[in-house]
Amino acid sequence: MNRRTTRSTVAAVIALSAGLVLAGCSDSAEATPKLQVSDAFMPAPTSDMAGGFLVVKNDSKTADKLTKVTSDLSDDITIHETKNQKMQEVKSFDIPANGELDLERGGSHIMFMGLKKKPTQGEKVAIELHFEKAGTVKVDLPVKEATYNPKHH
Repeated sequence: MNRRTTRSTVAAVIALSAGLVLAGCSDSAEATPKLQVSDAFMPAPTSDMAGGFLVVKNDSKTADKLTKVTSDLSDDITIHETKNQKMQEVKSFDIPANGELDLERGGSHIMFMGLKKKPTQGEKVAIELHFEKAGTVKVDLPVKEATYNPKHH
C-alpha cells in the first residue's frame, strides 16, 4: 500500500465513523417519546376528593411512564388503578410505544385528596403530568358535571 491509498483508507474510516456517530444522535432524538394528552376532564367534586381522567397517546417508538401528577388544587395526588372493582395506588402507569394510556371512569385514574377548594363546573384545574422520559406536561382539566362520562372509543 502506498501512502496515498493509506490516507484514502483512513479518510474513509473517519467519514464512516462520523456518519455512525451522527446516526446515533438522530436515534437519541427518538428516545424522547412524543406524547399527546386529550379528553381530559374532572367531574365536579362533591366532597374534598376528586378524580381526574384523560388519554395520553404515544406516537413514538419509545415507551414512557407516568410517574406523578401535581397541582395547586391538592398536595395529596396519587394515581390509581382499579382491579376486581377495587382501587389501589400505583407508582406509575406504562405508556407503550405507539400506544396509549387511558385514564377513565371505572378504571385507572388520578385521585385528588384533601382539595384546597372545590372547583365547579365550567372551571379548569391546572395539573402537571410528570413522565419518566418526556418530562413534565402541563394540562388543564375542564370541570364537568359530576355524572360526565365521555366515550373515547
